[in-house]
Amino acid sequence: MSTRRLLADRRARRYLAGQTLSLVGDSSMWLACGIWVKDLTGSDGAAGLTFLFFTAPALLAPLAGLLADRVPRRRLLVVANLAGGAILLPLLAVRGPDQVPLIYAVMFLYGCLNLVIAPAQSALLVSLLPGDLLADANALLRTARESLRLLAPLVGAGLYALLGGAAVAVLDMATFVAAAVLLLTLRVAEPALARPERDDGVLRHWAGEITAGFRHLAGHPLLRRVVLATGVLALVLGFAESTAYAVVDRGLHRPPEFLGVLQAAQGLGAVLGGLASAAAVRRFGEIRVAAAAFLAWAAGATAAATPLLGLVLAGRVSSGAGLTVMAIALLTLLQRTAPERLQGRVYAGFEVTTTVPQTLSIGVGAYLIGMLDYRALLLTEAAVVVLAALLLFRADRLAPRQAEPAAQPDPATSAA
Repeated sequence: MSTRRLLADRRARRYLAGQTLSLVGDSSMWLACGIWVKDLTGSDGAAGLTFLFFTAPALLAPLAGLLADRVPRRRLLVVANLAGGAILLPLLAVRGPDQVPLIYAVMFLYGCLNLVIAPAQSALLVSLLPGDLLADANALLRTARESLRLLAPLVGAGLYALLGGAAVAVLDMATFVAAAVLLLTLRVAEPALARPERDDGVLRHWAGEITAGFRHLAGHPLLRRVVLATGVLALVLGFAESTAYAVVDRGLHRPPEFLGVLQAAQGLGAVLGGLASAAAVRRFGEIRVAAAAFLAWAAGATAAATPLLGLVLAGRVSSGAGLTVMAIALLTLLQRTAPERLQGRVYAGFEVTTTVPQTLSIGVGAYLIGMLDYRALLLTEAAVVVLAALLLFRADRLAPRQAEPAAQPDPATSAA
């Protein structure tokens, strides 16, 4: 069993434990900040702005990817985790509504920090583990993340109710420090990170450095097709943010609070998908597994268009599994196909190519839900996702198999 091999490696255990600890704090802090702002202001809109400030730095992802490719990744993660603890310190000074901007500022910095940690974490795994264990590591981390999304918000909300927001901040700070300590005990043979010579102007040089991940994605025959397929998927993925409420209200005739039941079902599917994904990737390959995961999401959207509670719940489990499995499969594919020196920028570039259309689709879905029957929106979503899955299946002939080397030739050689 590859998972047993992974957990038998002391370095892997330390790394996974550290990152999981950090996830515990993140998941608890996220809900607590929204509740905190709501309590201080009484405004739902003000509470919702915490999410806006957290996601606002998303377009800076290419810079974070460049940082992950130019600084030793273990050292970067240690510094980032320690910085995470420091970033939260101002929350201890929050006493009333006048300090709400302080919470927003912390959430903005928190979003910047996450941008740095994600590509560095992904890239360090490539140095830490052999290629055949990457799917298992990604699956364990993702399963931990999804499990914590079910449990940690309850812990965060409960701790907030008992001791206040400052207590949740202290918990998060402690997990950041613990993660940094575990990383400090880790010994990883990272490759030398070469710095290219500047043979052109400063602006052109840095533009080339920052966009190297995008150019690699565009120049790699397989990854170009993967970006196209996931971009098509992302164009409708955000519809779920609006249709979920209509499913509960118009379809199932339940109160808004029932959405929590659907979210729990999706969380269960995410955990189950995470547990099964590594074995599926080893047997069928990343592309086939990701395409099947697309179809699982489409099945969930189709089921949500019915008024049958059992079918809707089963569909949410299917959607949750699909979303998690596609994330694990595609991340493993990026790690195995990107050159070591471009790991951070390729990860960040892929994030941008999916996050931007998904964000746009949230706005489009919010607009269309007021004009169209929600079932038409769900079935349109399902049809587009099936199209994306077919595009992905067509790319499978270009996919590397597990026995092949991790890195493919780099088409973006001019400024990496």
